Amino acid sequence: MAETGNGTTDRSWNNSSLKDMKKEEPGLNVQERLEQKFLESNVNFLFGEIDEESVGKVIQWILYENLDASKQKVLTLYINSEGGSLYDAFALIDVMRISAHPIRTVGFGSIMSAAFLIFASGSKGERYIAPNTGILCHQFSSDIEGKYHDMKALSKENDLCNERMLNILREASSLEPRLVKSRLLPASDVWLTAEELLEMGIADNFYGR
Repeated sequence: MAETGNGTTDRSWNNSSLKDMKKEEPGLNVQERLEQKFLESNVNFLFGEIDEESVGKVIQWILYENLDASKQKVLTLYINSEGGSLYDAFALIDVMRISAHPIRTVGFGSIMSAAFLIFASGSKGERYIAPNTGILCHQFSSDIEGKYHDMKALSKENDLCNERMLNILREASSLEPRLVKSRLLPASDVWLTAEELLEMGIADNFYGR
């Protein structure tokens, strides 16, 4: 269970929820009942490749939860991903930022590359990291091919992508702006521990402790 900012445990999903599934619509299979229960509990998942399909489902969920902003609630997004499309990550981050409801991100297994940015973009005070998570942050990379002028034009977009990443990490961390690039986006890949993520202010709490 995740702990809330005041040290109490979030019990929105517990064993009684599993028992309640038996009482729900008999026409649903187990997977459909799980999805229904998670939806009712404001919980969703981002697992595997960060791409148009996986991100699209999470965006739809956030927009759905925001159809009624009158009742305050916390949306919980569990993340286990080695990364993927940076542009799809940007799309999800933009939607997370306009959500009327806080978005709790829970990282476990792996949060790497584009998934790292998504995790960091959770609401401050609501970002939970599991102690054994594999954590990777690195510079944007791209294979540039084609005519000279096309490659030159694309290099500008690569610079813009790098600047977007820097801005996201500046807002997400407690690091001074000048340290974000040197500590999180240097020339080499940056592997981090959960403890280091907490020290940098990119995570707020341990998950499961």
